Parts: sequence; structure tokens; C-alpha cells
Amino acid sequence: MIARKVVVMLLVVGLMIGGAVASYAMDQPHMMAALEHLRVAKTELERAEHDKGGHRVKAIEIINHAIEQVQKGIEADERERY
Repeated sequence: MIARKVVVMLLVVGLMIGGAVASYAMDQPHMMAALEHLRVAKTELERAEHDKGGHRVKAIEIINHAIEQVQKGIEADERERY
């Protein structure tokens, strides 16, 4: 039950961050598409069976890092334009 609450909380935070990033990134369709695909992949991994020899958890960590980097790239592009 606690794990489900953590997942829900992470998704809510992700959506909040995504909303903020989206408001700055309307002219970056490829970066936004990549961000959305990463979020979908993360959700699918979170729903997967837990017994994957630690690889599922590692993949989620890598996706979290990728999401962060894409968001930073979007923000950097916006700062460079203004």
C-alpha cells in the first residue's frame, strides 16, 4: 500500500513538473514527445512484475535521469532564446 502511494505521489509530481515544462516548450515537439515516451516507459516499468534481478529498478533510475536531462535541455533552450 505504501509503494502504491509513493508511485502515485511520483506521478503527480511528474505531471506538475511536466505541466511547467510544457508551458515553456510548446515549440519543442520532439523534446516534448521524448519526455512523454519516457514517462510512459517509466509507468510501464513500475507496473511490471518486481522480480527482474534488479534490472527493472535500474531501468527506472535511468529513465528518471533521462527525464531530468530532457527537462533540463528544454529549459536550457528556452533560456537561450530569451
